[in-house]
Amino acid sequence: MTADRKPITSHRRVVIKIGSALLVDRKTGLKSQWLDAVCADIAALKARGIDVLVVSSGAIAMGRTVLDLPSGALKLEESQAAAAVGQIALARAWSESLSRDGIVAGQILLTLGDTEERRRYLNARATINQLLKIGAVPIINENDTVATTEIRYGDNDRLAARVATMTSADLLILLSDIDGLYTAPPHLDPDAQFLEVIPAITPEIEAMAGGAASELSRGGMRTKIDAGKIATGAGCAMIIASGKTEHPLRAIEQGARSSWFAASGSPVTARKTWIAGQLLPAGELHIDDGAKRALGSGKSLLPAGVRQIEGSFHRGDTVAIIGTDGREIARGLAGYDADEARQIIGRKSAEIEAILGYPGRSAMVHRDDLVVTGTLQEHAATDGMNKDAAHA
Repeated sequence: MTADRKPITSHRRVVIKIGSALLVDRKTGLKSQWLDAVCADIAALKARGIDVLVVSSGAIAMGRTVLDLPSGALKLEESQAAAAVGQIALARAWSESLSRDGIVAGQILLTLGDTEERRRYLNARATINQLLKIGAVPIINENDTVATTEIRYGDNDRLAARVATMTSADLLILLSDIDGLYTAPPHLDPDAQFLEVIPAITPEIEAMAGGAASELSRGGMRTKIDAGKIATGAGCAMIIASGKTEHPLRAIEQGARSSWFAASGSPVTARKTWIAGQLLPAGELHIDDGAKRALGSGKSLLPAGVRQIEGSFHRGDTVAIIGTDGREIARGLAGYDADEARQIIGRKSAEIEAILGYPGRSAMVHRDDLVVTGTLQEHAATDGMNKDAAHA
């Protein structure tokens, strides 16, 4: 896929993420007129045969308004109570607005665990796909009533990216209170330059991310770039655009300013999409430059190339693979428990049996369970997939 920008209507399946500040006013509550305009845009896309999914923030903000809670930070139990009230109001609002165009809404509440654990991930995907099959629009949000700080996404940008990859969407649109990516936060730097097309998310692009711009926004540009890495690496393009105008989707289609992130030219398999999108790796494998080159040519990670292990993980857990510069370059499923892995790092595969007392596996992370997520991504060659790394 080239970096040429494509119109929304050229895509097959679109995920739209809507920020809280767009949907809910702290003083007056739901912005009904804006919601009706967005739903009209969604109806127009569906009329062209495009599947549409919505990841909608706003449950806690809606609940705060209904319960008339004071401004400022809420305790965890207060947020969960606000979400319990707000989810009902939010679902009703979406259902009523979409129904004006004869569209049925279906509510899906997800936790981090629903997309991190493989079986639950597949179940959630099947439910969403069935809703799309029958012509409904899934309205998805994090299940804030049960998620705690330790097991939650914390923002709907990354949740939207996970939903996009889960459902094999080919476009993710993040609507928020900023119209795209700038070289620096525009509210802090008047000389910040706008970037319309981003062919790839490089370390330089990541360095441009700023913080949240409003009280209702839990995410900022940082989480949008994180979402972009998840989505584009799975072959899904992404747009960051302002949702402040009415009919924001139509505005994008008509040329309103927005940033377009090109999808990876070689999307990974469904299994590797799930691995790459894991937000909470159980540990880290720090590797040397020889192993880094091997991964870049599509080979497995052998124990000889691992120099340090961090964290406590079990075989089959997701681990992050870190280069000598301290940056993550890949993720994969561990072939060993952490305790055993520590015993064999830096050693040749032929030595494993003598060290552990059983033959074991030659790879610390097998190439079939590994996906490049960092700067090696554009160099990962498919023609090198028939060999393991012979790193000694």
